[in-house]
Amino acid sequence: MTRVDVAIVGAGFAGLGMAMALRRAGRDDFVVLERGETVGGTWRDNTYPGVACDVPSHLYGFAAHPHPAWSATFAPGPEIHAYLEAVAEHERLGDRLRLRTPVLGAEWDAAAALWRIDAGGETIEASSLVLACGRLTEPHVPSIPGLESFPGAIFHSARWDHSVELAGARVAVVGTGASAVQLVPELARTAEVTLFQRTPAWIVPRGGRDYSAEERERFATHPDELARLRAELYVEGEARFASRSGDAAASAAARAVAHSHLERQVADPALRRALTPDYAFGCKRVLLSDEFYPAVASDAVALEASALASVDGSTLVAGSGARYEADVIVLATGFAASQQPYAELVRGEGGITLAEHWADGMTSFASTVVPGFPNLFVLNGPNASLGHNSSVLMSEEQAAYVVRALVERDRRADGVLRTRPEAEAAYTDEIATAAASTPWLTGCGNWYVDDRSGRLTLLWPGTVQAFRERLAAADGSEFEPAHAPSRHGQTRGETT
Repeated sequence: MTRVDVAIVGAGFAGLGMAMALRRAGRDDFVVLERGETVGGTWRDNTYPGVACDVPSHLYGFAAHPHPAWSATFAPGPEIHAYLEAVAEHERLGDRLRLRTPVLGAEWDAAAALWRIDAGGETIEASSLVLACGRLTEPHVPSIPGLESFPGAIFHSARWDHSVELAGARVAVVGTGASAVQLVPELARTAEVTLFQRTPAWIVPRGGRDYSAEERERFATHPDELARLRAELYVEGEARFASRSGDAAASAAARAVAHSHLERQVADPALRRALTPDYAFGCKRVLLSDEFYPAVASDAVALEASALASVDGSTLVAGSGARYEADVIVLATGFAASQQPYAELVRGEGGITLAEHWADGMTSFASTVVPGFPNLFVLNGPNASLGHNSSVLMSEEQAAYVVRALVERDRRADGVLRTRPEAEAAYTDEIATAAASTPWLTGCGNWYVDDRSGRLTLLWPGTVQAFRERLAAADGSEFEPAHAPSRHGQTRGETT
């Protein structure tokens, strides 16, 4: 039996950021539970060819850990993974990390005012629980009739099978989202690729370049210059919010850039039409690439402008009726983002699971705390994602909010924070009002919106600065008075 003040689930950016925030606040009684063999989260799990970040590397990192040695404007995945491992080592988190420790369940014990966590062979008791599990962790595998009949290798882009020989193979890639845009050009170098496109994406130039050794040395010896670069990148990111969120002039300008990019790189008018979105700019994730269009326009890639409808042995049947032969299927089909798998494992007051509370889509106050789940904090969960800037900035703001909430918890004799349902409802209404006229709700279907309720549940419909100000304005009134009874099926002192 292990007893700690705070248990953190997940050792990606959000989990490590939470651990750092606790350490800086003088709170060293915590443990980080990580199911993988190393830290890194999605940057450990995604190893597909060409994996990289589409946020500039000097902004995609912790404020307390600037990294002068990034090799390029956009860091490749292995570098980001190595960065997170280096941060964990620099912060001396080794004695707080429990690797290869999957959380199988967590239940609130009201009588003891703590969370009991099933860590597989060990029970961990924690006064507070932080879920930093990420939203892009569980691959989404679509239901495709006959998929099980395919005789060749099938794997998701986030579970890349490096043992499969792809050179010279007929490889079918299903999906044209962020992962596919990166991996298709790499596959096209040696394989024969069929690309199943259900919906084309808005794609803008990626740009970027490698940093020279002299630049990296200058960043290392002049931290003020590195800080200025990060500040500039932040401002540029915030400026992108206008085009993503539906500002007419900004969206028109961004569409013009995307159209020009497509026209420059794809000469065939029919192919250009197939690759041109018919929905509002920003409704789906805007992608960055300078290599995708040339790859699709090459002889190495056949674009099928419809979804994969069924599989009959080695024959893949498209929605258009076209048939293709394949040796390998790569599912670049995204993640279970709006319905987080961990929600089934967490039971709050009255034995209600987080999944049940979120039956109509994720809700919270401050994108972090949830009624019926005392002393629970969710990072990178409801309305904490971005479509225009670095998500690391959001998780850092949430970690700071958690530290402030823990101060409030410690003031209370019972040591329990219960979020008021009214606070959650008001915050949910704020999100709905801010999102109502945006492309995310009016422009097309997308994975930012929960199809059970039609609500925007993943994206924060504002800038990073607006999120920072909103969380800073939280004054503790989001929590029930210290001795108020539970309003979720039991009173304080009853066990679940």
